[in-house]
Amino acid sequence: MELEYWILRPAPLVLPTVLADIISRDFFAAQPDWILWLIIVASIAALVFGADRLVSAAVRLAKAMGVSPVIIGATIVSLGTTAPEAAVSVKAAWAGDPGLALGNGMGSIICNTALIFGLCCCIKRLPLDRFVLNRHGLMQLGSGTLLACVILGLWILAGRDLGGVVIGRGVGAVFVVLLIGYMWVSVLWARRHPEMAIKSVDAKIKTDGAVWRVVATGVVLLVGLGFVVGGAEFLIGSARQICLRYRVPEAVLAGTLVAFGTSLPELVTAIACIVKGHTGLSVGNIVGANVLNVLFVIGASAAARPLKVDAASFYLFVPVMMLVLVLFRFYILINTDRFRRWEGVPLLVVYVAFVIIGIVLFRFGAG
Repeated sequence: MELEYWILRPAPLVLPTVLADIISRDFFAAQPDWILWLIIVASIAALVFGADRLVSAAVRLAKAMGVSPVIIGATIVSLGTTAPEAAVSVKAAWAGDPGLALGNGMGSIICNTALIFGLCCCIKRLPLDRFVLNRHGLMQLGSGTLLACVILGLWILAGRDLGGVVIGRGVGAVFVVLLIGYMWVSVLWARRHPEMAIKSVDAKIKTDGAVWRVVATGVVLLVGLGFVVGGAEFLIGSARQICLRYRVPEAVLAGTLVAFGTSLPELVTAIACIVKGHTGLSVGNIVGANVLNVLFVIGASAAARPLKVDAASFYLFVPVMMLVLVLFRFYILINTDRFRRWEGVPLLVVYVAFVIIGIVLFRFGAG
């Protein structure tokens, strides 16, 4: 009955008003549709550019500190490519748009696994690093399962009334604590990797001008962060106005357009890794980003402001998220040293079906 009500009811016409917006909502309300779409495209470009600069600067700083590339790939690169999702979702939660925050986090997991990994898998046979995937891969499935169980448990505690399902600040804080634990364990695992090569402290930067380069790199990092935050601000404002005008449930828009846009850093990174022959980094980045989407993106968003779970998230995003994570885990179990190309096809089919179902449901909802 709840699902039938969600499909047939009109989409909400008014979203919450909040004083925390850096850019006034009146600015977006005054723009014609084509300007709003142009802002969305430009915002996504800013997010991608900012994340790229952020990752590059963070990698240079890590190398300057003598940190292994394995640690960089498992932690810093995933953090950098997940920065857009975190910026968009935390901003959306703080602005009172929980559907956008939660939908973007879960939609990004679906996009990373079904679209990006599926596409890369079809392009080239990707290596299967069992040392990494037997650890980070289990964390990937475990974090997604934890989120699904939390949502299901809250639904049961609310008497199966979806209107009372809210991911509170306490749950968000627990996710953030688990994030810290995951990063710490990732460093330990990285140090035990067979290909690990720890740099000696004596091998740290010794050349002249090193301090100046570190400072310059820090400036680039801050600039990249500024592009990420600014892009998130404009993206949220434009997407919210589009929701209002076209009566689109915000969670559906978040799980498709916004989730794809904020997942572009992972897509760009994955394609670049394939082109340059670093396919292992591509798989590791996707797996790490999925873990961070739960613990970092959704956790930080819930800690900022409680996230109400809407019907789109409950009936569409959670089942599809678990389907692609289980399918990915199944591929790990049946393969030895490489994924097979055909394994990307079912994931791509799932992603296309997910987008089509989301569009169909929002059209019914708007009618």
